[in-house]
Amino acid sequence: MVKTSSTMLPLGYAMPSFDLPLLQINDNTLFSSSNTAARFTSNMLLNKPVLIMILCAHCPFVKNIESELSKLDQDFGDDIQFLAVASNSVESHPEDGPEFLVQQIIKNGWNFPYLLDLEQTFAKSLKAACTPDFFLFSYPNKGSHHLIYRGQLDESRPGNNIDPNGFDLRRALNAVLNSCEVPIDQKPSIGCNIKWREGFEPSWFG
Repeated sequence: MVKTSSTMLPLGYAMPSFDLPLLQINDNTLFSSSNTAARFTSNMLLNKPVLIMILCAHCPFVKNIESELSKLDQDFGDDIQFLAVASNSVESHPEDGPEFLVQQIIKNGWNFPYLLDLEQTFAKSLKAACTPDFFLFSYPNKGSHHLIYRGQLDESRPGNNIDPNGFDLRRALNAVLNSCEVPIDQKPSIGCNIKWREGFEPSWFG
């Protein structure tokens, strides 16, 4: 594990287009490999703000906030499109493979789409660096969603005795839904580094 911070992509950045496999559950317990043919694309996004969450199954920083992500989905999921994206290399970290992501979904009762960034191209297009990493994009304007928040969920970290409450992200979500300016005093997320495919690490890694 390498403790890593968000790169803090510039605000206003247009959300990259994507076309990724959609993780699906078979019989509510098992991942069905035949279902990886199902896709979720940027063209399928509705006229809502979009929250992209770079997650994985094994990272202690993600595990620390899983219950708060469930609460956020319950509180905001009707009005904001939540998208989880798994970008870790499953060759080096099989514990982040689809079957473990399915266990994570079931354990936490998540209803939002969970996408597989197998080639890590989407994570690179966001300059994502860590798990978790959060990117909130605005309502579409002239056909594009634009970045209005990136950074931490809140001040909680594994072992720092602060309970997750989603303060920073909730403030941004409430602002966009109430047509207010999202505060620009945004702090980077901190977590485990994304597990890049060997030989394909981005320039900001390390």
